[in-house]
Amino acid sequence: MECKSTFTKRQSELISRRPQASAFTLIEVMVAFALSLIVATVVAALIFYSARSYVTMGNYTEMGQKSQMALDKMSKEIRQAKLVTGCTTNSITLKNPDGTSFSFSYDADARKMQRTSGTKKSTYLMDCDSLTFWVFQHTMKSNTFDCYDPAYLTNARVVQVTWRCSRQILGKKATTESVQSSKIVLRNH
Repeated sequence: MECKSTFTKRQSELISRRPQASAFTLIEVMVAFALSLIVATVVAALIFYSARSYVTMGNYTEMGQKSQMALDKMSKEIRQAKLVTGCTTNSITLKNPDGTSFSFSYDADARKMQRTSGTKKSTYLMDCDSLTFWVFQHTMKSNTFDCYDPAYLTNARVVQVTWRCSRQILGKKATTESVQSSKIVLRNH
C-alpha cells in the first residue's frame, strides 16, 4: 500500500498565503538611524547641562562656605581690635589692645585676600574678583542703617568689607558666589 500526501484546495491556499520573509528597506533603516541620532543628541545635551549644573552648585556651596569662614575669622579679629591705623580701598591695618598690628590686604593680580601680622601671612580668601574696605564712625545717620564717615581715621569704629568671587567651570569663568558684604564694629575702643 502506497501513501501519498495530497492536499485539498483549502490547504494549498493556506500554504500560498504564508507570509514571505522580509527585511528592512534602506529608507526604513535611514529613518531609524536619524531618529536614533536625534534621541542620542538630546540625551547628550541633557547630560552635559546636568553635569554643568551640578558642578556650578558644588562650586557655589564650596565658595559660600569658604567666604563664610573668611568672614568669621575677619569679624573675630576686627571686633577684638582697638584701633584702625590705616585704610585704603583694598587694605586695612588695625591695632590690637596689646599694641601689635595686623592687616588685611587684597591682591587683585593673585585674586586673594591675606592677613598679615608681623612676618606671618595667612590667606583667607581665594578666587576673589573684587574686594573693598570702608570705615565709618559708630554714629548712625538718622532714619537709616548707615553710619557717618569718620572725620579722622582714629574715629573709625565700623569696618565694612565687600567682595565677590568666581571660578572656572568647564573652561568658562562663571560667578559662582553672590556678593558678600558685612559691617563689623570694633568693640575694644
